[in-house]
Parts: sequence; C-alpha cells; structure tokens
Amino acid sequence: MPGTDRLAIAAHLHVLLRRKTGRVTDTEWMAANADYALEIVRFARQRAQEDDVPELADWAGRLEQAVHEAQPETRRPLLDVAAQAVRQRIAAPPPPETPRYVGGIR
Repeated sequence: MPGTDRLAIAAHLHVLLRRKTGRVTDTEWMAANADYALEIVRFARQRAQEDDVPELADWAGRLEQAVHEAQPETRRPLLDVAAQAVRQRIAAPPPPETPRYVGGIR
C-alpha cells in the first residue's frame, strides 16, 4: 500500500480519536513507524469497546492492515542497524582536508 494511503488512514483515525476520545496522535509518525501505529491500533480498539464506537475499530483494522502490508518480512533491531552504520563509517577513509578560510582572513 502506498505511503499516501497509510497517511490518509492515519489522518482519518487521528481525527476520530481526537473527536471521540480527546487523544492527540502524530499522523505522520503513525504512517511511518509500525510500532507506534500498532500501539495506536491497540488503543483505538480498546476505546472502541469501552465507548461503543465501532467506527474506531474499523479504522484501526484498516491501519493495522496497511502497516502489515508495508512492513518487510524480516525486521532488524535498531541496535544492529546502528552498529553496522558505525562500522561502515569507521572503515571509510576520512574526507580530504579543505582550507577553512579561502583567501585568508579579512
């Protein structure tokens, strides 16, 4: 599912949560971060049951489906990704030195 569709679903769910529960969410982060989106899905489903708002559960299901479609099969822990980035940075040669002032100080 394209990112624009996930963003549209997240925006709709954001408006529903704001109106029905008073909860403010970050729409862009919800569309980009699977963990945050799934937590919002859990919260929306819980409030849908407590407050008898089936529309919240419906949109939570749509967001959950969009997240699972966008998620790659294997996820790597953030620590592994960061460690790999540091190793690559250490292995790269340093950039050549450039003069700080061109033509001297005035």
